[in-house]
Amino acid sequence: MTAARITVNGKEAPIAPAAPHTTVLDFLRERGLTGTKEGCAEGECGACSILVARPGVNKPTDWVPINACLVPVAALDGQEVVTSEGLATVEAPGTPPVLHPVQEEMAVRGGSQCGYCTPGFVCSMAGEYYRPDRCAHAERGPDAAEGAAGTDAEHGPNGFDLHALSGNLCRCTGYRPIRDAAFAVGAPTDDDPLARRREEAPPAPVPTEYRQDDSAFVRKGTLAETLRLLRERPDAMVVAGSTDWGVEVNIRSRRADCVVAVDRLPELRELRVESDHVVIGAALTLTEIERRLDGTVPLLAQLFPQFASRLIRNGATLGGNLGTGSPIGDSPPVLLALEASLVLADADGEREVPLAEYFTGYRQSVRRPGELIRAVRLPLPLSPVTAFHKIAKRRFDDISSVAVAFALDVEGDTVRKARIGLGGVAATPVRALATEAALEGRPWTAETAEAAAEVLRGEGTPMSDHRASAGYRAAMLGQSLLKLYAQTTEAVPS
Repeated sequence: MTAARITVNGKEAPIAPAAPHTTVLDFLRERGLTGTKEGCAEGECGACSILVARPGVNKPTDWVPINACLVPVAALDGQEVVTSEGLATVEAPGTPPVLHPVQEEMAVRGGSQCGYCTPGFVCSMAGEYYRPDRCAHAERGPDAAEGAAGTDAEHGPNGFDLHALSGNLCRCTGYRPIRDAAFAVGAPTDDDPLARRREEAPPAPVPTEYRQDDSAFVRKGTLAETLRLLRERPDAMVVAGSTDWGVEVNIRSRRADCVVAVDRLPELRELRVESDHVVIGAALTLTEIERRLDGTVPLLAQLFPQFASRLIRNGATLGGNLGTGSPIGDSPPVLLALEASLVLADADGEREVPLAEYFTGYRQSVRRPGELIRAVRLPLPLSPVTAFHKIAKRRFDDISSVAVAFALDVEGDTVRKARIGLGGVAATPVRALATEAALEGRPWTAETAEAAAEVLRGEGTPMSDHRASAGYRAAMLGQSLLKLYAQTTEAVPS
């Protein structure tokens, strides 16, 4: 096994002597690449964003922005990284670097004031700049009227999706000039080296065993090897995108003797749509799932934009979100409504568990020591009436106070089947079984919706905390069902 190395801005660098828990952010800054900043150390501000070469959806390689503050540098062994400094090009030795088009637009349109957040914005913007299917409306130019086909307040005439910047915060410039810069960038030129890089395969995952003193970061080459290791080390910390564990390391100074990475295991990265089910690998990132499914599962399509930020979704996985067992995770209510089951694997084999039977208590589940979530299975056909309602203090990039997912089969005017998943109202995500029973077999009318909403207000055991009171949570449960009825019938319940 070779020494752990990472390619940064085209140059290889050894990871040693960094400790196994050292973040990519700290690794880069210690090497003088100080454009990458620490703002929040928990993936909420984007000042630390960098670009990583990952398997592409429409090209062999995508340039994917991630939060460098959350990811252990050992997790990028054998991988390629580009920082804000690496975007500019030097045309001849001794000459000043030529700004990247994204940097140029940020400069000329006043997108930077104090400059602290700017490198992070630039990297996130560059990720969207290089998205292969972005430029459908580039011919309209930066001054195309808002409202023209393919444009709205959050999508530019150049195809730029402002949600690509949703994980980046600016405290002094204001967002209008940054938006102007985003909507002004054109398409990459044929001689753009980062654009050309997309046509080649990304770096292959490499087995890693990086040790220092009594701690280790390990990535095995296969699922079987990983499961054997977890049998030997059931106390190991399993990570994929590190969007949860990275916060624990930074904010709570937690350390693990052994961290085992599963994010690049091929067996955990499949996505298949069969005649009677969908299989989603537990280590696929939410962005990969979103773009590869492309609306095939409408309820998931409603979830993704409300799940954290694009930077987080570029690393976060369904396996990680379910594995933490949080009662306020956004994916469990949706997956409960979809009647998902989990494929659990250990060194002895696999078993399938309905998600409704998976959670056993606060951050507890039926998953045994040494067992991994390998995949999520969704039965087909899907219910046609679906909705995901996330109640939070902010519209996007926030932790939910209450989350409700609906999946209903309505034939004629009768509810034949109802599945409702709830988050934030109990020690675990739960199915609203009593409300489902109050809906099934009854006409889909305002009276039924109001009666079922009253039942839904009594589901779970909501508590009061700094996000919401128990009474507010209960009220929002009932209101969410009334909202669903209004949305599906274009009527306002009396």
